[in-house]
Amino acid sequence: MAKSVLYMSMSLDGFIAGPGDGPGNGLGVGGLRLHEWLGEPVAGYPHFDPPGVSGRVFAEVMATGAVVVGRKTFDYAGRWDGDHHGVPIFVPTRGTPPEPRSGWVHYVPDVASAMREAKAAAADANVMVHGASLAQSLLREGLLDELEIHLVPVVLGGGRRLFGTDHVEFELTRVLDAPGVTHLHYRVLPSS
Repeated sequence: MAKSVLYMSMSLDGFIAGPGDGPGNGLGVGGLRLHEWLGEPVAGYPHFDPPGVSGRVFAEVMATGAVVVGRKTFDYAGRWDGDHHGVPIFVPTRGTPPEPRSGWVHYVPDVASAMREAKAAAADANVMVHGASLAQSLLREGLLDELEIHLVPVVLGGGRRLFGTDHVEFELTRVLDAPGVTHLHYRVLPSS
C-alpha cells in the first residue's frame, strides 16, 4: 500500500529555503546549499546521480509513483515544466488553476483529495510529498505517513521553515550519514 513520504532538504535551524525565496529564486538566499548533496545535474535538471548512500536515498525518491506538491513550491520551481520523473503530480489549489503544461499535472481542491488521488495513481509505490505548508496541512489532517529529512550542516538564519507550531510526534527509523548531509527517516506517530 502506498505511503505518503515528505522528502525535504533542511538546514540545522529548520529552514527549507533561505530568505527572499520566490519565483525565479525558489530556494532563496543561500538555499542552494541545501541541495548540494545531490551533486551536479547530469544531462540537465532534475536528473541527478549522487554517489554512495545519497544515491541510494535519491533512488528511493525517484521510485515514488506520484507527487503531491504545495502550490507555492510548485510555482516557485517553475512547475517543473509539467513533469517530475514521469509520474502524476497533484497540486492542491484554491480558485481557478492555471492551464496544466502537461497531462501529468492535476489541480485538485484540497489536500485530502490530492492525497487520495495520488495514492490511487501510485498503486503500490509511495507518494512523494513536497512543500512546507503542504506538509504542515497533511500533518494536521493525519495524511502524512513518513518523512525523509536531508539534514544539511548549515544555519541559514532565516527563510521558510519546514514545521509550524503544531505538536507532532515522530519515530526515527533510519539514519544514514553521507558527505555533506545526514538522511533521517521518520514515521509519523498517531496523535493521542
